[in-house]
Amino acid sequence: MKSGFGNTKGNAPTLNPRAKPLKRPSQARAIFTVEAIYEAFVRIWQRDGWSGLTTREVALEAGVAIGTLYDYFPSKEALLSGYIRHSLDELLQHLDEQVVQANDLDALTRIKRLIRLTCEPDVVRQPLFNHDVLSIEHQFTEPKHHRRLFQELSQKWREAFAACSDLPIQPSATTIDAWVIMAWGGRRYCVAAQPDAEQTAAWLREIETMICSRLLGAT
Repeated sequence: MKSGFGNTKGNAPTLNPRAKPLKRPSQARAIFTVEAIYEAFVRIWQRDGWSGLTTREVALEAGVAIGTLYDYFPSKEALLSGYIRHSLDELLQHLDEQVVQANDLDALTRIKRLIRLTCEPDVVRQPLFNHDVLSIEHQFTEPKHHRRLFQELSQKWREAFAACSDLPIQPSATTIDAWVIMAWGGRRYCVAAQPDAEQTAAWLREIETMICSRLLGAT
């Protein structure tokens, strides 16, 4: 398997340009095509693993021409990169719809839902957020990608807390950022360390308890 790195500048590795998607779909037909490609990609990954996956097989499974797939993804690393970004965009959308815009929730219920949607393992909604992907993450991500996601998650969490009109005192932006690092960093470590279901559930309860206790203490 190729390392995914191109030339280096100083000590900073440069991602192979072929590991990046070429474009994102904007028209309805193109969105439908790319989503079909992603669905085929997930099915083949789960059946054959990363080593058994090829772009040609994904195109065949999705019912699209290989040239159409290459219009968006020049390699299977680019396809994985695009899929991960797609999954994270869906997560941000769910946070907005089910937490930020959920005006019928009281503050603690809203925040508990925010934590659960951000942290709770969901193999149906994010089937490839797993140990296998984390082990090859260096082939298709750069530090700027992690920074971008952190900024987007932090912004969504700030919007969620701002929507809690029944909180007498709002947590500071710095505190919210710290909670995002604690929650998302913990989720990533759960993927890496693979604790059992009981240990994961206990971690999730502790995250809820710590944040909600801080809010109640402020009250």
